[in-house]
Amino acid sequence: MDTKLTVAVLGTGIMGAAMARNLLRAGLAVKVWNRDRAKSAPLASAGAQVALSPAEAVAGADVVLTMLYDAAAVTEVIRQAAPGVRPGTAWVQSTTVGVHDAPALADLAGEVGLDLVEAPVSGTREPAEAGQLLVIAAAPEAVRERVAPVLDAIGARTVWTGQDPAAGTAARLKLVVNSWVIAASNAAGEVLALAGALGVEPQQFFNLINGGGLDLPFLRAKAALILDDRLEPASFAVDTSLKDAHLILDAAREHGLRLDGAEAATARLERVASRGRSKQDIAAAYYASTQQDLEPQAG
Repeated sequence: MDTKLTVAVLGTGIMGAAMARNLLRAGLAVKVWNRDRAKSAPLASAGAQVALSPAEAVAGADVVLTMLYDAAAVTEVIRQAAPGVRPGTAWVQSTTVGVHDAPALADLAGEVGLDLVEAPVSGTREPAEAGQLLVIAAAPEAVRERVAPVLDAIGARTVWTGQDPAAGTAARLKLVVNSWVIAASNAAGEVLALAGALGVEPQQFFNLINGGGLDLPFLRAKAALILDDRLEPASFAVDTSLKDAHLILDAAREHGLRLDGAEAATARLERVASRGRSKQDIAAAYYASTQQDLEPQAG
């Protein structure tokens, strides 16, 4: 009798594909689906079963994992998957969503017959590929045990924020984390832009802060992408980060906060996205400071 856990991964973009590969490396059976089949087909050679529809992907699965663009996409795909869902199947929902999306997704899980695990992840393409994501999760104890092999395969550590996925505790922490990611990425671009304008070699700056309290591996990583012109393939794309930036601002405004830095970072990302950089890494925010992206486009 085959007792191997079967996981259906819905969404095989940068993050979803990496997660699927790590599930396969962990010895789990994996079925994958993506709206653009060209993004799921390469996983067949790694041992995944490529499904033609969400319903086909989830049929017979013990765990469903969603890594899609936003809450609207998650809702649409899970409704498409519903005919294939076996009642009581665990659902690891890893898409970054807004505070008010969490209870709506919990309601959807109840409607479809899925046991929801709120599980957004912190990390970009490289840690995803290495199975070193940080998983931010909320679920009842009994469901946690059932999805442990999945979370262990995709992440280095799981931080549990609560028992009730409808409360959105994991989504809230993820938005706080991403507010820092966006702020730090924007700062990296501005530091390099200012250094260039003032004739300061970037390495002088890095030598000065080396090993001190101002040093930050993330700053160095994003700066390297800019300096080496390696903005594609993205670890965290401009369009995805913009979606998260708006979720952060919406949450802040609802609580009476004005996040000036987040508003400015969002405007910078919108500016570079309008210049054809939406699929580049968030480090492309650097170009919001350059004359190239300050001047209006011809035509």
